[in-house]
Amino acid sequence: MSVISPFRRRTTTYWALAAMAALTLVAAPAASAAPSALASDTTSVTASDDVGVLATAHRSPFNCSKTFYANNWSGGHSPNGSIDWQSYGSDAINGETVRATAAGTATFDNEGSTSYGQWVQIVHSDGSRTRYAHLATMVRAPGQTMSVSQGTVIGTVGSTGGSTAPHLHYEQRSSSGVVDTSPTVEGVTVSVGQKKAVTSTNGCSGSSNPYTPTEVCGSGFSVIDQAALGTVGRTYLLYNSGTGANCVVTLKSTNLGTPSAVSAFLEPQGSTRTTDSGSYSYYAGPVKRSAPATCVKWGGSVGSATYTSPFEHCG
Repeated sequence: MSVISPFRRRTTTYWALAAMAALTLVAAPAASAAPSALASDTTSVTASDDVGVLATAHRSPFNCSKTFYANNWSGGHSPNGSIDWQSYGSDAINGETVRATAAGTATFDNEGSTSYGQWVQIVHSDGSRTRYAHLATMVRAPGQTMSVSQGTVIGTVGSTGGSTAPHLHYEQRSSSGVVDTSPTVEGVTVSVGQKKAVTSTNGCSGSSNPYTPTEVCGSGFSVIDQAALGTVGRTYLLYNSGTGANCVVTLKSTNLGTPSAVSAFLEPQGSTRTTDSGSYSYYAGPVKRSAPATCVKWGGSVGSATYTSPFEHCG
């Protein structure tokens, strides 16, 4: 399988959330405390500013120990109270991993060259919502949903839609959709007109890959075999009994979030081998092949650690 992204995405046609308010474009506002060259945002969502404190506790949407500015623009940022996460010091935000600030159900969408561009909404257990917009990449195709934990990777920072420079547009909303104008992240409240440097504690538990084999391969697949790649990763064979398809994915357990050499392959007996290999941040694959009642050879690698099975699982 040939893919170019470290997170594996596929493009589908536009799909919009039924509950989402209408999106329009407005002129990019000026930040009250912005340096001379900051990303601006032309996303527009009409919403009331009257909202209480949300019950869900949120961490920063970035990797552990990363520090970025949370800029709650004054003077017309739309919707009022949303945050633009921007570069801090010499650490450019473009391409940074974006994580869920709290657990919930994520829905992926794409507005194309307007408004939010590629974006994700997460509905949390208390009904409140967060939105992450202008993403360069997403871990699911538009229209798909995914259960996420706090810290689960959902995409990377970009400048899609109505954006003039790379940044992450971020909103906290009540269960009725009203925007919190003083959102709190990492215990830091950022009110309208404020810009604060916030350091992330998200994903600091460290060694756990935020993905699972079944998430990567998709609905209907179950793990039927696996092999350790020393201490650096593990490769998995999955099978979909409804379709007769096999799927192989290799998950890293070290250097998470940093691109490094990973591969996964699948070879039905009597047929050619399909391999996905590259410099990926979390996993290689999914490599899928239809092979009902056919033996398969499968495996993968992380760095120099490799595994290749014999032809097996022939039923």
